[in-house]
Amino acid sequence: MEIEDMNLEENLNLEENQNLDVVLEPKVGTLFNSEDEAKECYSTYAKSRGFGVVIKFSKKHDNGVKTHISYGCHRSGKPRTTALNLVKAHPTAKIECKASMNIYLQVDGKWMLNSIELNHNHEMDPKKVKYLKCYQNIPPHTMRAIELNTAAGITLNKIIASCEIEAGGPDNLKWTNKDARNHKDKQRRLQLKEGDAEAMHKYFVRMQKDNGDFFYVIDHDEDYRLRNVFWADARSRELYKEFGEVVTFDTTYLVNKHNMPFAPFVGVNHHGQSILFGCGLISWEDTTSFVWLFESFLSCMLDSHPNAIITDQCRAMQNAISQVFPNAHHRWCLWHIMNKVPDKFKSYDQYKPI
Repeated sequence: MEIEDMNLEENLNLEENQNLDVVLEPKVGTLFNSEDEAKECYSTYAKSRGFGVVIKFSKKHDNGVKTHISYGCHRSGKPRTTALNLVKAHPTAKIECKASMNIYLQVDGKWMLNSIELNHNHEMDPKKVKYLKCYQNIPPHTMRAIELNTAAGITLNKIIASCEIEAGGPDNLKWTNKDARNHKDKQRRLQLKEGDAEAMHKYFVRMQKDNGDFFYVIDHDEDYRLRNVFWADARSRELYKEFGEVVTFDTTYLVNKHNMPFAPFVGVNHHGQSILFGCGLISWEDTTSFVWLFESFLSCMLDSHPNAIITDQCRAMQNAISQVFPNAHHRWCLWHIMNKVPDKFKSYDQYKPI
């Protein structure tokens, strides 16, 4: 009886695999209603076999409409390295794999599979296919959740942990921690309206043309979108030469109104008046942004370090100051300390005497 059960189970598995092959393996002559349908068919087959899908090439008609598309294995293409330094070169996964699927557009608007190569020149592992870049896509609702939770001050690790619980475990996610961090980094840019960045740049250029001592630095992300800005006029730079021993730095201005931290560098003159040394707009209040801003400030002031710098109790600022101003005395602003006293001591019996 046990032998019959085993044979029955083997036959069922065999039939299931055979049916899977029939469904998933693309065949020459197959018609698709759209380009997306063809890609989805090949991607489904590729996932089951353990390889990724890339577009090797496509051909367009004179009117711009695609007529031919060739999908290939993610390991197609000539081998190359990803670093110019050959000592530290990292080889890519390209090994000229010939596996591919070619489709062309018919007169009736449907796509026909006219040729396919199923053999690969490398081993494949369906269990590891989810780690391939072509299958790691963060859903739109998850992207929005990352943006909203980040804006609320929730750490990325907690956001990822929440997504893992919602998906029933990390293995069920179609994206990695690195994908989430990359998406977060893409949001690290100034939230300006269309045309504002260009107007700001034109204004800086005009100011520098009028006075060669006007200084500005603009930081862009990989998509050339404005991320951080620092500027200082000639008067501010001259004032720093005379009164730059102590600098106050704060990012609490205009955060809610413009959705971006405005970061002025302020000092005090011999009359006890506040004076401005420079201004910055940053897209993110983290160590990386503060390091960029402080280094820009130093470059503007010809590497003249302040003796002391006063900030609020921000860990990211503290980390950046230790890197850029290692010899400066870092002190916390008394106003920020006194502002927190009611929250910290109100529950004590001796609150008023304190």
